[in-house]
Amino acid sequence: MSNPSDQNRFVFDAEFSVDFAHRLIFTDDLLADGDSTIESLFGDSSASADSGVLAAIDSEVARLHPNLGERLTGRFSSPELPELREVTLVPGGEAAKNDPDVVEHLLSLIDTLRIDRKSTILCIGGGAVLDAVGYAAGIAHRGVRLIRVPTTVLSQLDAAVGVKNGVNKFGKKNFCGTFAVPDAVVCDESMLATLSDRDWRGGFSEAVKIACLKDESFFDGIESSAARIRDRDMDAARPVIRHCADLHLRHIAEGGDPFECREARPLDFGHWSAHRLESLTDFTVTHGEAVSIGVALDTHYSHLVGRIDRDTSIRVVRTLDALGLPTSHPALGSDALLDGLEEFREHLGGRLTITLLEGIGRGIDVHVVDRDLVAEAATTLPNLLSG
Repeated sequence: MSNPSDQNRFVFDAEFSVDFAHRLIFTDDLLADGDSTIESLFGDSSASADSGVLAAIDSEVARLHPNLGERLTGRFSSPELPELREVTLVPGGEAAKNDPDVVEHLLSLIDTLRIDRKSTILCIGGGAVLDAVGYAAGIAHRGVRLIRVPTTVLSQLDAAVGVKNGVNKFGKKNFCGTFAVPDAVVCDESMLATLSDRDWRGGFSEAVKIACLKDESFFDGIESSAARIRDRDMDAARPVIRHCADLHLRHIAEGGDPFECREARPLDFGHWSAHRLESLTDFTVTHGEAVSIGVALDTHYSHLVGRIDRDTSIRVVRTLDALGLPTSHPALGSDALLDGLEEFREHLGGRLTITLLEGIGRGIDVHVVDRDLVAEAATTLPNLLSG
């Protein structure tokens, strides 16, 4: 029997879609006089005549490039470019995402400098700074134009290419965040020269991750050139960085779920434990290192549940090791780390969904995890290469 109250109930449904353009640019010195990237980025007719630019620079990048602010100011002195209203520094590393005052300071500048929706925030820095600045840009005026200039390996081949922004809260990674497509991502190779060896190596864990998921031949190339990449041979590293970034871009643009409306996040292979490990170690383990450990753990677990053979598991872990990356940590297997499974489920919503391997280049989503086998994987992982 129908409900009488339904007689006065009307429903209107209208499906719609919005077109986005995700622009990824590689160059070797963005601020050089002969580089026209800046002009091409700000030649967009959608920018109003009185729009301005707020530049936010990672404090560590500013320290390593002491003339960066001066070069930026000089570059924007051209009358053909919008007014550069201020250059501000943002704490580098995870501090940018842990300190709520960072976002508040950026919002205050957006207000006082009259940065409107047709103005631009130009962010130069590593992944954490891009995340925090992108979050401020995403919530101010419901979205201010953002140009990302990633300065680390990890941010150039992964973090900056994504359409996510976020800051940490309640001890949880990216608890607050937005989805917003940047106006452009500009990867400046010259910025990589000043990275520490630790930060250089850390970024390539994300390359191994996406190769494991999407491209077996790409993994083969990383495997064969791992020592050269570790030793900062740009001829070996450059094609890996660019192909990895392109794979991430294609996944976002063509994967059918750019704003993660479904349960699965396949590009987060190894990340459920990585995010938890960062928090448990008070971020003394970097994101790139944590991803390496997380990929090693989930690869070995994939073997223990019968999805890949032992030799495949060893290949992945050995490649991470050859890149100079860690593949284990004392916190693995602890109850506190395993609680990260539920935290990951909450972050996604719906069922627990993590990605495992069915082979190199072939990922599969699963919804049930055997905690005892995860603990066994963590216990046996340190001896995998010597066993």
